[in-house]
Amino acid sequence: MGKTIIQQARGHGSKTYRVRRQAYKYKLKYSNYIGEAKVAKLLNSGGHSAPLAKINYENGAFFIPAFKGMIEGQTIKIGTKEIKFGNIVQLKDVPVKTKVYCIESKPGDGGIFIKAGGVSAVMNRKIGEVPFILMPSKEEKAFNPNCRAVIGEIAGHGRQEKPFVKAGRKYHLMKTKNKLWPRTSAVKMNAIDHPFGSGRGKNPKSKVAKRNAPPGRKVGLIRPERTGRRKR
Repeated sequence: MGKTIIQQARGHGSKTYRVRRQAYKYKLKYSNYIGEAKVAKLLNSGGHSAPLAKINYENGAFFIPAFKGMIEGQTIKIGTKEIKFGNIVQLKDVPVKTKVYCIESKPGDGGIFIKAGGVSAVMNRKIGEVPFILMPSKEEKAFNPNCRAVIGEIAGHGRQEKPFVKAGRKYHLMKTKNKLWPRTSAVKMNAIDHPFGSGRGKNPKSKVAKRNAPPGRKVGLIRPERTGRRKR
């Protein structure tokens, strides 16, 4: 009798493989408001790798990743040219070599890039009015000069230094973020559990799966540009 493999179970979306909505109830997106705002509270969220900050302003509140050194009751400014930790500034007004995070992809979207704990990007150079940001991946990316970013570095830099020691702790952390862990190699499974199962010869079958293949069949090479050994 056949068995539902783990890709099919995850694709089906049962409660076993569905993240808790409570973990992602905070939407990280700052407002288009211009003026002063206040850090109301620092929060812990299981779905995020950084501590979060609730920012109160005249028209309501929003959440952003907290920067290193942020304290409750602190005042930040939105839409001004003042370069200070926590301020939300347009990239055209950010000096070179300044650390930024939570960068907008297009003006007004509230911040898309750089939200993980302990990371930041650097304003690398400007050509005319076009700013070029050095991302944590060491790649340089050009942005619209009217895009905004938060000045500073995200808190939680040492989060990966402390070892988990026990597998149970790692399991519960990954479950909070809806990550599959531990990751079992396909060739180590039984033949009934995966198309690459049984591991005869430890050579996975070279399968070319269609892009619209259902969960469970979408294994191996997913719509590759080319297959086979590259000739030199």
